[in-house]
Amino acid sequence: MNAPGRILDLFAGPGGWSEGLRTLGLRDVGIEIDPAACATRAAAGHTTIHADVAAYPIAPLRGKVTGLIASPPCQTFSAAGLRAGNTDLPLCHQVLDDLTRGHDTRDNVRTACSDPRSLLVVEPLRYALDLRPDWIALEEVPAVLPLFEHTAWSLTGAGYSTWTGVLNAADFGLAQTRRRAFLIASRRGPALPPEPTHSDGGTDADLFGDGLPTWRTMGDVLGYPPGEVITRGNHTTGGSRFPTTGPSWALTGRARSWMLRVGNRPSSTRRRLDQPAPTLLFTNARKDVSWIDADSAPIRRLTVQEAAVLQGFPATYPWVGSRTKQFEQIGNAVPAPLAAAVLRPLVPAALEVAA
Repeated sequence: MNAPGRILDLFAGPGGWSEGLRTLGLRDVGIEIDPAACATRAAAGHTTIHADVAAYPIAPLRGKVTGLIASPPCQTFSAAGLRAGNTDLPLCHQVLDDLTRGHDTRDNVRTACSDPRSLLVVEPLRYALDLRPDWIALEEVPAVLPLFEHTAWSLTGAGYSTWTGVLNAADFGLAQTRRRAFLIASRRGPALPPEPTHSDGGTDADLFGDGLPTWRTMGDVLGYPPGEVITRGNHTTGGSRFPTTGPSWALTGRARSWMLRVGNRPSSTRRRLDQPAPTLLFTNARKDVSWIDADSAPIRRLTVQEAAVLQGFPATYPWVGSRTKQFEQIGNAVPAPLAAAVLRPLVPAALEVAA
């Protein structure tokens, strides 16, 4: 961290934000506590500090960070978890207020939390107020949006333009309808959400543009067996039948009838191959994300490579750790296409320097 103008990535995970930056010709330095995620980042060529974000010394970073990225752990707020964070929301708001006033009360308040991890959501504001980067990008599960709105209010008082809202990754080229809350902030210009590159069902060209292509499907990114005839459409209606032309690198058999099931209950979400995947969750039940046929008969489990591609990573991304840890890393990561879309408007000056 000796050079000025670095991009700091808190809770960096296996490299979703880093891969998004890489497509823009930029790099970050990640802080990550999980050894498996650190090893994955190292194998992928991403610089990482193995440390606890909440305990890492900020003072040596002052004046050296241009951009701040953070995806605090979401387990305490996620619908896939126990949602202890919902009980801790008032305490998180209290600490955000305290930090805004210049008081660090994390240690005292943490003892009152149902889950100490809940307070990790305040760390981006603590770093931001101390480091004053030019721009900030935060991501979390939608349940955290009220805390992001509170954080944005504090950043506005510190001279930032801010935007908060929920983005659907399918609108930005991911073959997955993954919805996540974002906070975007900038001291150099207006903070604006990214413009979608895709839409559900597509849009027609008009006087103002060429229109948008339809959402990408699992079949688009995973492939189909040559010669199979499938039906394409959006997630609510059917579509036209057409022959596939490219070979499949992952799917075998009569894949036109395959569906992806997330969960093992009768109400579990199911999506056909000609649709985007639902939000992929691997926290508690990797074995429950499986391919089934039209009669709900099991075919096989989703592979690590398939999960990675559906999350926007290359099929060859070098995951490290047990299979459970690999799936956990994938499910927690920010999809690279969505990360790139969010970051592109924030870093035009950096892109000009890189060019």
